[in-house]
Amino acid sequence: MTFTAVVVLHDSEADLRRLLTSIDRHLPERPHVVCVDSGSNDHGPELAADWGAELLVLAGNRGFGAANNAGLERVRTDVTVLLNPDVELLDDGVARLAELAAHGGRLLAPRLLNADGSVQRSAHPRPGTVEALLPALVHPRLLPRPLRERADPWRSTRPRRIGWAIAAALAARTETLRALGPFDPDAFLFYEDMDLCLRAAARGVPTELRPEIALLHRGAHATSAHFGREPLLLHARRRREVVGADLGPRALALDDAAQALTFAVRALVKGPRGGRRERAQLAALRAARRG
Repeated sequence: MTFTAVVVLHDSEADLRRLLTSIDRHLPERPHVVCVDSGSNDHGPELAADWGAELLVLAGNRGFGAANNAGLERVRTDVTVLLNPDVELLDDGVARLAELAAHGGRLLAPRLLNADGSVQRSAHPRPGTVEALLPALVHPRLLPRPLRERADPWRSTRPRRIGWAIAAALAARTETLRALGPFDPDAFLFYEDMDLCLRAAARGVPTELRPEIALLHRGAHATSAHFGREPLLLHARRRREVVGADLGPRALALDDAAQALTFAVRALVKGPRGGRRERAQLAALRAARRG
């Protein structure tokens, strides 16, 4: 299957080396790879060019969405796979994902695994629904399987439609992505993937999880170095912006309630010593609502 991988770089040399090595290890031939450098201070761009990727260097750091949009302009194949540099191939799954994406207007997301092999929470239900309040009160593992997988679709072992997926790896027909943008160029960081999937759904383009295809995803390779710690307030503000803009005030109010209940219940269960992150998330949500 011929496809193009678009990879956005920002001080990503070590991760990019692992990604490119895994491509050579698991794919019989190299796909077209477009690496878009967004203000790197390391040798990632040189590594990409030496490997044989098409390199596009932007002026400064324009953000994840704008960089992907610029890379998509260089694509000449029918299928594009958006790949973060901190992803590694475990087999030929990315080629199989591209083959599936060639048929029909869908956004396809693989299962993402942590470095220890555990499953990441990378596939999510549509935000802002009444159903989202149920897993906030009852742990999804205690729910019947159909409800459990609707609440936590990343747990599914079968292909299924989802509300949105983390865009560390996302495949679609190139024309579909171009029609969608794919990303909002004015959004610098966080929840661009949710926004993309919600806008796609509004235009009749579903997002589908393909759990039979797995990639390793290290996660937060650029943001952790930039922010130094988890930017919870920025996360809360961006999520509220996306949900409010794409789904409206009622969905935003429901999503706020589901998020608040989830953080509060988890903090209560973990206790004073174990629930620090959840209490910080709850405080960030309150601040974002005030702001």
